Order: sequence, then C-alpha cells, then structure tokens
Amino acid sequence: MGIREFPNGSARGKAASLGMRRSPDVSPRRLSDISPQLRQLKYLVVDEAIKEDLKWSRSVEDLTSASVGLTSIEERILRITGYYGYQPWAASCKRDERSRESPAPAEAQMQAGAEGSGRVNRCCWKCSVTQLKKFFWGVAVVLGVCSSWSGSTQLAKLTFKKFDAPFTLTWFATNWNFLFFPLYYLGHVFKSAEKQSPKQRYRECCRFFGDNGLTLKVFFTKAAPFGVLWTLTNYLYLHAIKKINTTDVSVLFCCNKAFVFLLSWIVLRDRFMGVRIVAAIFAIAGIVMMTYADGFHSHSVIGIALVVGSASMSALYKVLFKLLLGSAKFGEAALFLSVLAVFNVLFITCIPVILYFTKVEYWSSFNVIPWGNLCGFSVLLLTFNILLNFGIAITYPTLISLGIVLSVPVNAVVDHYTSEIVFNSVRVIAIIIIGLGFLLLLLPEEWDVWVIKLLTRLKVRKKEEIPEGNGDIASGLPNKTRRTRPSMSSFAH
Repeated sequence: MGIREFPNGSARGKAASLGMRRSPDVSPRRLSDISPQLRQLKYLVVDEAIKEDLKWSRSVEDLTSASVGLTSIEERILRITGYYGYQPWAASCKRDERSRESPAPAEAQMQAGAEGSGRVNRCCWKCSVTQLKKFFWGVAVVLGVCSSWSGSTQLAKLTFKKFDAPFTLTWFATNWNFLFFPLYYLGHVFKSAEKQSPKQRYRECCRFFGDNGLTLKVFFTKAAPFGVLWTLTNYLYLHAIKKINTTDVSVLFCCNKAFVFLLSWIVLRDRFMGVRIVAAIFAIAGIVMMTYADGFHSHSVIGIALVVGSASMSALYKVLFKLLLGSAKFGEAALFLSVLAVFNVLFITCIPVILYFTKVEYWSSFNVIPWGNLCGFSVLLLTFNILLNFGIAITYPTLISLGIVLSVPVNAVVDHYTSEIVFNSVRVIAIIIIGLGFLLLLLPEEWDVWVIKLLTRLKVRKKEEIPEGNGDIASGLPNKTRRTRPSMSSFAH
C-alpha cells in the first residue's frame, strides 16, 4: 500500500516488493550488492493523497524529503530497502511515545519561559526592595552624619566660651574611642550566628596587624603614627574654630577629599582622573577666595591655615592607612580605633598636663569645667566616627560623604542667627566652588563610561523612533497599489 506502479513496470514492481521484504539477517557488505533493487527504486512514486495517512512511517518521508538528518544518500536508501534490520515504524512509535510522555517543545519553552520570567520578577522585586531599604538607611545615615558633625562643631564653639582648652578637649574626646571595639562586639553578639567570646574575637581581629598579632613593635610602628595624626587632625580643627566661624571651618575641611586624591595619585599611584584634578583646583581656588572674603587679617589667615592643616592631616591619615595597613573589616577597624584610644591615654596624657602647668590651657578649678559640653561633644564625635566607619554596612559610601557637605548649610544657618558673619559674594562663591569640587570627587571612576552608555542608548532610541514613524507613513502605500491593481487589469481587459 502506498506504492503506485507505472503501467510498463509490473515485473519491476514485484521485484521491488520482494526486495523490500528481504530479511534483515542477510545484510549486504557493499552497496553494489543491491544495485538491482536500487535501479528499481526510481520507478517507485509515493502517492500524494496518502501522505497524511502514512506520516507515522519514516520510510515514506525518506522517499520524498531529506528531513531525516542522514549523512549520506546510501544510508537513506539502505534504510528504505530494509537492510541492517532498520524498522522505521518502530522508531516512529518510540518517538510518539516519547512525545506523549514529554510535553511539546513549544509548551516546554513556554513553561520554561514562564518560570524564568517569574524568577526574574522575583529577583527584580527583591533587588528593588533591597535597594529601597539601602536608600532609606542611607538617608538616615546622612542625617545622622550631618547632625553629629555640625552639632559637634557648634558645641565645641560654645564650649570654648567657658573652657578655652582645645587640646584638652581633643584628648578627652579621643579617649572615647575605646568604646569602638566593645560596641562592635555587642553588634557581633546580636547579629552573628556563630558567636565568639571577646578573647576569640579579639585574637581574630588582631590578625589585621600581622601574623604575630598586636605586638609591642607593631603598636609603635603601625598604631602610634596614626594616633599622632588623629590627635593633630582634631586639635587643628578645634583650634581653628576659636579663630574663625564654623561655616568657614566646615567648608574648608571638605577640601580633605581633594588632598586625599592628590596624595593617592602621588603615593599610591591611583588612576588619574581629569575630573578629580578639576575638583582639586576648585578646592584650592575656594581656599584662596575664602581667605580673601574677610580680608587678609591675622585671625582669619591663621584660622584658614589651621583648617587646611587639619584637612591635610586627615588626608595623610587615610592614605598612610591604605598604604601600610590596606583595607580593614569592621571588627579590625573597631579594634584599631580602640588601640588609638589606648595610645592616647598612655602617651598623649602628659601633654594636657604640661599645657595646664604652663598655663597655656589653664582652668581655675575642675568645678568650672563644663562637663556636659565635653561629654556631649565627645558623644557626637563618637557617633560621627561610628557612622563614617560602619555606615558602609547598611548604605552607600557616597551618601555618607554627602552628610559632611550638608553640614555646611546647617552651620551657615546657625552662624547667621548666633554670630556676626557676613555672607558677601566672595564667601558665597567660595563655598559653592568648594562644595562643587567635593561633589565632583564623589563621582565613581567609571562615570565617563556610564555617561557614554547613556548617550548611546538615547541615540539608539531616537534612531528607532524615526524608522517607526517612516514605516507608519509608508505602510499606506502598498495598500493603495494593491487597490489600484485590479482596476488597472480590468481596464486593460
């Protein structure tokens, strides 16, 4: 069935049918062994009317199409003639069973696509929720950094009216750094699944200083220099508050970001970025304009020099830390800051005593000391340092840096109502230039690549919109030609 013979080929048809019934046990070694059967195959034609009924037989498809995927014509012919024990219907039945057991490829692709899209949507939802949480935490950290930094600056200014001892205030506030590691350990106990004893955690964090831990040699070579830089940074900043207003002090201290970039470029061989060079130029120009704002008086020049020195010490502290110690984890950073407090108690305590007896920083009695202001300043400064060092765990570092810039307008508003500051055009321009330079320094290293990608996407979208508009205009032309063709043909007839 399914094979139609030509009128002159009855014998050939019978021979072909005998050839098709040949037992698979008698398998030829060469293709020439079945050459008579091959010559008879050219008289066989598959009826078009019965193709739909015989789709299960792969032999019919082999006769009419090359969709089987065979590598040679000889193999196709041998499969058609039944040699090598090939049974096409058995294979087709197996395929049918497999197709019944497994879903159709289109359905499987649709299911896989639906599952994939569901997973992508879940991941996108989780990412968006995580980013929102991080952003809201960042807003809270920014407000905390801004309020603690501006609050400590204003409280220090208020303290010096009753207690004129900036170095003693620096020493007193630095001693509070000892609380860093205990506070970190409390957070470790509440959040970590594997809880460790304070001694175990201390030993693990001591690996930051080397294989031998925190030895006496390491203490003097790696901790002591940073203790000196820490004390100088805070002392110069507080001493500058005595000379000039807090607005100028806070805005000039923002130049430490530019100094960090310049020192990192020179010492650490960091990547050169033209935008950051421009930001450094802005910072220097702002310093000069700030000096010119009040005229070149002795107090203003000394105060500006003290703030620039404080910013330089802060930049040197950060660059040397990266050069000598590298990057530190949260526990290691907490231990390091606590070690600085130990160094302050052991080796810096003698300096306030000397200043007291030499009457450089003198107070009549301990009852005169405003302990509330001292403790409040120390708590605010400790909060600022905690947010600055550990806020990275819950938000972006850029948002934390924004809190320092936002403290400038806060101090400006307070100074406007509490002091006789004059916001002339030179001072305002200087504040704007330094703030702009600080914001430029917050740009990531790959910001130019992101801008190029954004501009490229915008250009591609514009190019896609233009062809779509042209396509809509041109889509009506074929319809008009199709409508006119019948009329032309009928007119010709």
